Amino acid sequence: MTSNSQISKKPPSHSGRPPHGDMVWIPEKTFEMGANNSQYPEEGPVHTVTVSGFWMDRYLVTNQQFQKFVKETGYITFAEKPPKAEDYPDADPAMLVPGSAVFIKPDQPVNPQVSCWWHYVPGADWRHPEGPNTSLENRENYPVVHIVYADALAYAVWAGKELPTEAQWELAARGGLDGAKFAWGNEFMPNGKPMANIWQGRFPSENLKSQPPGPEAVGSYPANGYGLYDMIGNVWEWTQDWYREKHLENPTKACCTPKDPRGGTEADSYNRRLSPSMRKPRKVLKGGSFLCAPNYCARYRPAARHPEDTDTSTNHIGFRTIFCPSVTPEQS
Repeated sequence: MTSNSQISKKPPSHSGRPPHGDMVWIPEKTFEMGANNSQYPEEGPVHTVTVSGFWMDRYLVTNQQFQKFVKETGYITFAEKPPKAEDYPDADPAMLVPGSAVFIKPDQPVNPQVSCWWHYVPGADWRHPEGPNTSLENRENYPVVHIVYADALAYAVWAGKELPTEAQWELAARGGLDGAKFAWGNEFMPNGKPMANIWQGRFPSENLKSQPPGPEAVGSYPANGYGLYDMIGNVWEWTQDWYREKHLENPTKACCTPKDPRGGTEADSYNRRLSPSMRKPRKVLKGGSFLCAPNYCARYRPAARHPEDTDTSTNHIGFRTIFCPSVTPEQS
């Protein structure tokens, strides 16, 4: 069991200054990525990788930050544009209007294996998280949601940063606790204390929180060992990597540990179980969200990963950015 002193340890020191405000230095490290013996086979096999040092946003990108980006650039997100009929040949024409997917909690117990709680809501977008009658009032410091991969990438480019790779993200999420199950150690709720914004109760109908399930203000839960907040729970986070069904095995030669690995190819990412007309390119999401629960989706762990179509937006997907210097703080 990981001690509380490990959970609250100070972030690593460095001699350089962050290139942007509220960024944390993640030092170069060789670590064991992935998880074996998980209920989710896509997390394996555990394999050794080395990741160069980089800066990462301390917090998820917030509504306030994204609003500044939109104000300066005039950017229009994917959810704010009407879908093209040729991209969705099987869609009801009446649904080809701007909107996004919103979680709506069932009002009675249901079987989470066969029920659907996602609803395409016309008018739902980053400005209107649950639909046209909602707003960002008092949510300035909530993570921005209803963001597709291209939206996240556009923000990163504007900010002079990048989106993290899956390996970078997982290294950062582990917070220096190599091999720990969670970002804070091996105990799910140390001393009975929730460590992240995840579902409390029996998903999807029983909510034991005092407020409806949804994103919460960034930084509402303890930081991990690197001083990063919300690496687990709150909202899923986009990464650069194309999804691949499983990680690659360790190389046969010990000398050849991959450095700064990338995921699969775009061709790898398509879901072969779907008909060709339904297949979409998919990126890796990391971190879980406020909808993760022990009885349904235990993906509130650094090793957890999930494929997402690049053109899909929901009210539980957001992102954070990184900066990769050509000279590390230790060298400057």
